[in-house]
Amino acid sequence: MSHTRYLRPFVQKDLEEKIVLVGGPRQVGKTTLALTFLNPSSKKNPAYLNWDASADRPLIRKAEFPPGVELIVLDEIHKYAKWRGLLKGLFDKRVPDLKFLVTGSARLDHYKRGGESLFGRHTSFRLHPFSLGELNGTQKDLESLLRFSGFPEPFFRQDSTRLRLWRRARNSLIIGDDLRDLERVHELSQIEALLELLPPRVGSPISIKGIREDLDTSHHSVERWIKILENLYFCFRIPPYGSPKVRAVKKEQKLYLWEWTEIEDPGIRFENLVACQLLKYVHFKEDTEGFRMELRYLRDTDKREVDFVVLQEGKPLFAVEAKLNEENMAPALHYFKERTPVPFFYQVHGRTRDYQPDFRIRVCPFPTFCKDLKMP
Repeated sequence: MSHTRYLRPFVQKDLEEKIVLVGGPRQVGKTTLALTFLNPSSKKNPAYLNWDASADRPLIRKAEFPPGVELIVLDEIHKYAKWRGLLKGLFDKRVPDLKFLVTGSARLDHYKRGGESLFGRHTSFRLHPFSLGELNGTQKDLESLLRFSGFPEPFFRQDSTRLRLWRRARNSLIIGDDLRDLERVHELSQIEALLELLPPRVGSPISIKGIREDLDTSHHSVERWIKILENLYFCFRIPPYGSPKVRAVKKEQKLYLWEWTEIEDPGIRFENLVACQLLKYVHFKEDTEGFRMELRYLRDTDKREVDFVVLQEGKPLFAVEAKLNEENMAPALHYFKERTPVPFFYQVHGRTRDYQPDFRIRVCPFPTFCKDLKMP
């Protein structure tokens, strides 16, 4: 099943002037997106070169590209130590009418390598899994996303067995390929154990101390491993948001997964889905409009909490509480409304009721929220 991805028009526009980098999780559809710019759209196209393919590596190193093409797609070349220097040289030579689209299953801003700068020569985008904004935005779509994730293969297959097999294969690729190629990590069995420890901890302030004790290792090691998993788009953390009139927690971060179906609790899984939708919104605004965006959460020392706060240029835009089956307003919304500069609060849920108990608070179905805010 084909589906035009939300970033395609932005990538197409920027290819006219810059090298375009598209990063994102494994299996999110980066290669499929890139191949839509080639004709014919096939991985056998000579204009598609993948660093993971041994036959393509010498061609990439020597910049030996097929003649008569307008676009070269370079996949996973961040695993090449001199990839930035290569791209800088290609851009500076300005081969007439030759464009470059680079994709990678890791944070391309993190894996700089080679010491070269691409400043002024590239634009970057982060491709996210499917969300309600990319689909029809119906209640049925929400149920499918909760069951099968937003990754294209399991989402379109709609098969629980295939989902489990796909998830195991994806995690094996992250551990077996990405960690091996990008990081000097020898404790692969420890990181495999860490992958199993993270899903039950989603949605709560994460305790590095607790994980350290479970793995019988150092605080430094756990922090480093989680950071690596963030760079490989396995998980992400959000910090707390503070306000002068709130005794807010200051350091504890909450952790979420890019692939939420590993979470057993339905309410936490829904919260994780909402977190991913908001992160997608934040990244989209940064990548396409240039705003400095942040995703945070509200929590005070008495454990009152609102799940998410979205900030633009340091100022809060809105806050969101996620309650899968709860249509009654959470008391924390009113409490924080009176004590923070957050201009508007939403409580999103998986049911049908839509009402506004206060001029700064709205309780509504999650699909309605996504549609009204034009979430990507």
